[in-house]
Amino acid sequence: MYIIKLNAIDSTNTYLKDLSTVALPIDYTVVVAELQTKGRGQMGAKWKAESGKNLTASVFKRLPYFSITEQFYISMAVSLALIKALRTFKIPQLRIKWPNDILSADTKLCGILIENVIKNNNLQGSIIGFGLNVNQKFYNNLPQASSMSLVSGVIYNKDEVLSEVLKQLKIHFDLLESKQFLEIKTEYESLLFRKNKPSTFRTSKNDSFSGIIQGVTENGQLQVWTEDGVIKTFDLKEIKLMY
Repeated sequence: MYIIKLNAIDSTNTYLKDLSTVALPIDYTVVVAELQTKGRGQMGAKWKAESGKNLTASVFKRLPYFSITEQFYISMAVSLALIKALRTFKIPQLRIKWPNDILSADTKLCGILIENVIKNNNLQGSIIGFGLNVNQKFYNNLPQASSMSLVSGVIYNKDEVLSEVLKQLKIHFDLLESKQFLEIKTEYESLLFRKNKPSTFRTSKNDSFSGIIQGVTENGQLQVWTEDGVIKTFDLKEIKLMY
């Protein structure tokens, strides 16, 4: 494992992406920054974190054994790795808000952004970026945001947290390599936020509807039992689960 520590950078994902355009980084190359000036989330969302208080990092994982059609299993495995890491620090009521936000109860602790490196229609590797709120206490105009410290009352050593996250990532990528897909998907679905509960969704056209989350497809679409008694599938761009 090769760890690069930086004081400030625009984005740890972008740093690894730039490296990978020249040559594939060493397996488990890790980039950690005290501050990201242009941190990114799903769908181009901006990720803002207070300098020095949180864990903003990206990991490069080579995936020579993996098919492009299996990409969402990477997201599921990474989500589970973060959940397992947080459990070791006694963070309660952990859930995954589809596709891969990590919550404690109904507040967000961690965002994940996975960008796959594909060349000649082959999956070369994956850049796994995560922003984990560790010791930050104040979130202006972000009522759904929280941190490990706010949830537990404990101040954490970020290096210890990073070490546990990397340990769990390795465990879960070993599961992927051994094709433990059913186990990964079953556990992921069991942790979905608001699964089997009536929920409100907003479409890309800004319409709202009610439904009940049933699970996900193998390619990551959300399965929702709708009011007309039909299970429908939705891509990330199509709907948003409201809190």
